[in-house]
Amino acid sequence: MTFVLAIDQGTTSSRAILFDARMRPAFVSQQEITQHFPQSGWVEHDAEEIWVSVLTTVRDVMKKADCGPADIASVGITNQRETTLIWDKATGKPVHNAIVWQDRRTAPFCDELRLAGHTEMVITKTGLMIDAYFSGTKVNWILQNVEGTRTKADRGELLFGTIDSYLIWKMTDGKSHLTDATNAARTMLYDISKGQWDAQICDLLNVPIKMLPQVLDCSADFGVTAIFGGQIPISGVAGDQQAATIGQACFETGMLKSTYGTGCFALLNTGKTLVKSKNRLLGTIAYQLNGQTTYALEGSIFIAGAVVQWLRDGLGLISEAHETAAMAEAADKTQSLYIVPAFTGLGAPYWDAECRGAIFGLSRNSGPNELAKAALQSVGYQTRDLLAAMQKDMGSSKNAVLRVDGGMAASDWSMQFLADILGMPVDRPQVLETTALGAAWLAGMRAGVYPDQETFAKTWALEQRFDANMIEEERDTLYAGWKDAVRRTLSKRSK
Repeated sequence: MTFVLAIDQGTTSSRAILFDARMRPAFVSQQEITQHFPQSGWVEHDAEEIWVSVLTTVRDVMKKADCGPADIASVGITNQRETTLIWDKATGKPVHNAIVWQDRRTAPFCDELRLAGHTEMVITKTGLMIDAYFSGTKVNWILQNVEGTRTKADRGELLFGTIDSYLIWKMTDGKSHLTDATNAARTMLYDISKGQWDAQICDLLNVPIKMLPQVLDCSADFGVTAIFGGQIPISGVAGDQQAATIGQACFETGMLKSTYGTGCFALLNTGKTLVKSKNRLLGTIAYQLNGQTTYALEGSIFIAGAVVQWLRDGLGLISEAHETAAMAEAADKTQSLYIVPAFTGLGAPYWDAECRGAIFGLSRNSGPNELAKAALQSVGYQTRDLLAAMQKDMGSSKNAVLRVDGGMAASDWSMQFLADILGMPVDRPQVLETTALGAAWLAGMRAGVYPDQETFAKTWALEQRFDANMIEEERDTLYAGWKDAVRRTLSKRSK
């Protein structure tokens, strides 16, 4: 049997999935990775732990399938985006822990850049806001704060990459220093219209261009790995949200998907047009195939599934994430609790790095059930924020449908509330592993074992549609309460 191996290196875990000839996930291996919080607002990963977790899961999934390298046609990689890593070109050793996309340590530097008047230039070239979320200021921080790195970088002895680049470099034994267009587009260093690293921004952030990887299409020759006992080509790469967009077959202009993992990320395909948002959304690359770039509008929510993790790990209210649905169903319907999960600030459309989480509407009768319900609802409210901004930028569509994926998409309660608060259908696919599927299809198509784009799109299959059942008056009342809670949570600067 021929497989395609998808490596899904995420924020909280690494997974290896073998997809069969029909593009179905056949074997899975997963390993959690440690989250490091050195200071408030700082989030780091140990890159070597990530590498070991990838090796472990790939070897484990191959063992489960009883297959060897000859049985694997190709490897696709999808990864947590924006997470920033610098390593020594000679030794392969990271000079510092990876700085995770959630990390806010460079927010003061971003403030300086905005005050200096660079916002319009950065948005025009990269489609991105000046924000600590993206990789560019993280690279600057490492070179400014880790002893010896500035000199080594200037001498061309250090390499920068997002996690995909690091994995490719390790898997090819240092032969390939590459990334794809979707990951490059999230660094705040890449001109997404010209398709090249931008010298002006690199100079502004004092990042030597010689550190940066070569940028390829999402489906391309990224090198060959021999570390699993034989040679396997690496043929597909995409950042996790773009891989999910591909896995959801959102190939037509106007198609929309939202992924619910640690954060929530909604992407709207805008075709060949790079839309400059007037509502604080991001312009980005959806995918790049055969040298042709397809763009998207993206709204990024920093905390989605992570709010459920907080209920489990921070408050100890649950043991497993799935418990929240029954708790939400059992919650007192007369209470109106709102959790604004701004644990690391708020993303789109607010972009407030300074505000922090808050709970509104507590009463003496509020308990675990009400908190669980408010946590799940916060994800629906934040999604409505994103879609409202997209509709302002693009206009509303009478036939709009939201395709969903990610861990939280498995929750019927959450998806029904999402449909209700949005007032639009929510479609859940049969294959929820859309992020890994997107990476697998990119690799398998390149290897000639998976179909072309049009045929692949026809394989998308609906598992369940959630239609809106809530009356408009109730929907608007609930959302107005959310907007008021956010208003009271925003920092003075945002107000």
